[in-house]
Amino acid sequence: MADGEEQWPSATGYLLSAGMAVYYGCDIPEDLWFDFEHDLWVRFEADGTATLGMTDTAQTRGGKLVNITFKRPGKVVEQGKSAATIESAKWVGPFPMPFAGEIVANNEETFRRDILIANRDPYGAGWLVRVRPADLDAERGHLITGDAAAEKYKQRIVELGIKCFRCVD
Repeated sequence: MADGEEQWPSATGYLLSAGMAVYYGCDIPEDLWFDFEHDLWVRFEADGTATLGMTDTAQTRGGKLVNITFKRPGKVVEQGKSAATIESAKWVGPFPMPFAGEIVANNEETFRRDILIANRDPYGAGWLVRVRPADLDAERGHLITGDAAAEKYKQRIVELGIKCFRCVD
């Protein structure tokens, strides 16, 4: 949230700011789409590509990142298959594609300079891959956004006792 940006409590108990629900410190941007099962976000770009990253709850649950191995640009990855392998202090596993597509860019250079960037800025500089979807209309039905996403994440946060935080080093 930008300095001086207004925050206020809502009827649902969230802190709200421009385009963002915050629950137990976890940011849930209203303008993004979410693959709730895999705890990742999707931002559809004007050029037809989609930028993907870890959610705030995912980076919190995983802890500090220690390594990411990215698939190279040009690689076509099927829905559910790994676009990267993430290793954190608590977990090692795939970053699955929410839909099939070609990887057109990855954020490897940023992570090489600052491995904790997704822990600090999961919805901004900490994006992981940019893809060109293959058959988005057929494979996007499971994605949620807005209030639906905020409600599902609120339930997960309570059920798992998550309190989001940002790494400082």
